[in-house]
Amino acid sequence: MDPVIHRTAGSVLEIALNRPDRLNALDETTLEALARALERAEDASVRAVLLRGEGRAFCAGQDLREAAGGALDYQAHLARYNRVVLQIRRLAKPVVAAVHGVAAGAGMALALAADLRVLGRDTRLTTAFARIALVPDSGMTYTLPRTVGWGRAFELLALSPDLSAEEAQRYGLANRVVDEERVLEEARTLAARLAEGPTRIYGLIKHALDESARLGLEEVLELEAQLQKLAGEGADHEEGVRAFLEKRPPRFAGR
Repeated sequence: MDPVIHRTAGSVLEIALNRPDRLNALDETTLEALARALERAEDASVRAVLLRGEGRAFCAGQDLREAAGGALDYQAHLARYNRVVLQIRRLAKPVVAAVHGVAAGAGMALALAADLRVLGRDTRLTTAFARIALVPDSGMTYTLPRTVGWGRAFELLALSPDLSAEEAQRYGLANRVVDEERVLEEARTLAARLAEGPTRIYGLIKHALDESARLGLEEVLELEAQLQKLAGEGADHEEGVRAFLEKRPPRFAGR
């Protein structure tokens, strides 16, 4: 059974972790397959990505059977996680995570790497790393404090509580919370809506937000000016202005 499956629906690439018997826990083979699936998102026909899990959970994190006995080469292993996280963050297209059941450890980090998250009401999130005496990885020390603030991030990382979907939404970790059976439907609707939008602009927004985390105000203002110049030269900007003046919905081509 393939550990990762994918399909294209219109302009949306849907990628699913496919180890339901292990709650989609991540091992070396799964990470390699996930990286290859994400490479398909670079195709010009893809304008949004939906990331989900098969079975009862989104992702339970690292498959701890690989770490049993202390035989795991953590540096080599983390390189695989880092590759996937960077693929998601550097992808100049929106990524939606449909999170149900549980997202723990690296599974929660994977969800945080996405641009938007749809959670089921019964979904539980936990950072998990401190529970097995490990430092957070897979970008969680970058994404979590930028989402919830330093103090809250330390609490979640050090104490590793189980967060309900409502708590996650209150902390800014969830963009939508719906009934568990509607998670995939809601995520697909959101991804399809994004796929009809100005794709190139979404990529520039992602870049601006990531860069703003390390830049000062003057540098951010300069970056915004540079990106606005690029945006203004695009066909979608011209279409957006024309649609506004003609009082009709825009028909963006993603350029």
